[in-house]
Amino acid sequence: MVTADRSGPASLAAALAASADETDASATVDALTLGRRIRDRRTARGMTLGELAQAIDRAPSQVSAIENGKREPRLSMLRTIALALGTTVDELLRPDAPSERAALEIAVERAQRGPVFQALGLEPFRVAKSMSDQTLATILALHHEIDRLHRERAATPEEARRANAELRADMRARDNFEPELERQAAALLEAVGYAGGPVSHQVVADLAAHLGFSLHYVSDLPHSTRSVTDKRHGRIYLPTAQSPSRDSRSPILQALASQVLGHEEPANYGDFLRQRIETNYLTAAILLPEQAAVRYLTEAKNLRRISMEELRDHFAVSYETAAHRFTNLATARLGIPVHFVKVHESGTIIKAYENDRVKFPADALGAVEGTTMCRNWTARTVFDVEDRFSPWYQYTDTPSGTFWCTSRIEKAKEGEYSVSVGVPFEHVKWFRGRETPHRAVSRCPDPSCCQAPAGLAEKWADASWPAARTPTSLLAALPTGTFPGVDQTEVFQFLEAHAPVG
Repeated sequence: MVTADRSGPASLAAALAASADETDASATVDALTLGRRIRDRRTARGMTLGELAQAIDRAPSQVSAIENGKREPRLSMLRTIALALGTTVDELLRPDAPSERAALEIAVERAQRGPVFQALGLEPFRVAKSMSDQTLATILALHHEIDRLHRERAATPEEARRANAELRADMRARDNFEPELERQAAALLEAVGYAGGPVSHQVVADLAAHLGFSLHYVSDLPHSTRSVTDKRHGRIYLPTAQSPSRDSRSPILQALASQVLGHEEPANYGDFLRQRIETNYLTAAILLPEQAAVRYLTEAKNLRRISMEELRDHFAVSYETAAHRFTNLATARLGIPVHFVKVHESGTIIKAYENDRVKFPADALGAVEGTTMCRNWTARTVFDVEDRFSPWYQYTDTPSGTFWCTSRIEKAKEGEYSVSVGVPFEHVKWFRGRETPHRAVSRCPDPSCCQAPAGLAEKWADASWPAARTPTSLLAALPTGTFPGVDQTEVFQFLEAHAPVG
């Protein structure tokens, strides 16, 4: 695609790429391409517009309309035109432009008929032969940039919620298990001689070296990043100051995972989310290798003592990583349907996954992220528990059945979060904490479940003005740029400053 923020004017090849990107007719001929092929064939034979019109017994104005893509000829007329031009219908119907110049002209004509020109109120102009290729390429570059800015403004929370809903449905269909990513994780660990036990920092460093990267800890890492990868020089930059709540191995593995998976610049927000899911999956699959994790969890299941805390401690990972990894393996390898949810202290759902019939609140688009969790669910009641060192277990009776959950509070810069894993009642027999006496009832989405009593609501509805603690990223428009939330200018300046000399 042509982009205005690249160095130098748009090239002819880039302009042609933009023209291909801006139409869904690239696989089939359209009126503009057909018209240009007819004109190109006519001029190659030295025929005038009037001579072709006379040969096919049509008015010159009709032929002009066909050549300009304003009129599509019937098949019978197309046969007559092909005969007059000494060619075939198949040749005229080829979907590619007859020349690079023609491709540029077609792209500019198509742009003029699109929504950008219409929205700007620009009058269409005739693409004259006197216009240089560079002029047409520049027009296309400007058109593309305006279109990009328009699409960025349209990237609202609605797009994020829709993409999240689609991605969660895909994860559910796969039971959140990715065999190919599991194989890649196993192959990487085998390549560096991993022999079992928790994956050490040395193993991670060996993985980086195996993949051709060196690790560099710096104090001036761009504030909007967890790591920055210099692909040209094979360097991964990491912060010298590590967050006490974050596993210092994860940023390295996430940076490596993006390279192993061959991720390219995300084309849209859905692509960005999918890449993040794949990166996190491969990272967890390395930290908790499938074979070792399944062996450990199978033994725990046989002993009826599956525990997220013990899984965390056995592999020396964070609680959230252990909980995520359990959802990868629970159904595909242990035969246990499961749900996972991460909830901000405000009650807002940040992440969610389920394949066990649990009903999370959802908006009209089917998205769960950004909605409010029922106050009676484990993910909310855990915030009221004074003992933050012990796991919190709870049964919740719902319209879709009874579910058991284990939950724990995690801290982050945005506040506190609960991370919860749960299963239907019939599968609780495999877990530690099944003897818990804690039980609640959730009638959501019945309004009577979480709404304030009518009298209380009437008294305070017009006399209150709370300031929400919900993470602002859930409410604001999506950050712009190729990688949402990342200041690319800052990243580029950082790489330039740290690039090795020579």
